[in-house]
Amino acid sequence: MNKSELIKTLAETKDLHIDEAADIVNAFVDSVKQALINEDRVEIRGFGSFKIKGYKGYTGRNPKSGDVVTVAPKKLPFFRPGKELKEYLNK
Repeated sequence: MNKSELIKTLAETKDLHIDEAADIVNAFVDSVKQALINEDRVEIRGFGSFKIKGYKGYTGRNPKSGDVVTVAPKKLPFFRPGKELKEYLNK
């Protein structure tokens, strides 16, 4: 399911106009993104949690050319599924 399908499903199940559903989904996604930018943990009970993991920079090697490459430090989002979601998927 992609974002537009989620918006359509929300609009149909809750009898909303497509623009209202889009505003709701966009507000949710923007709130999660802003929390992650602030390095806050986002927990949705029964679904899972999102957090940012920081990775240190390192010196790597280009596998094709063999050149030494410096990889900058980075932050990546990490999702951990909740207990209820795992149980639901493994029924």
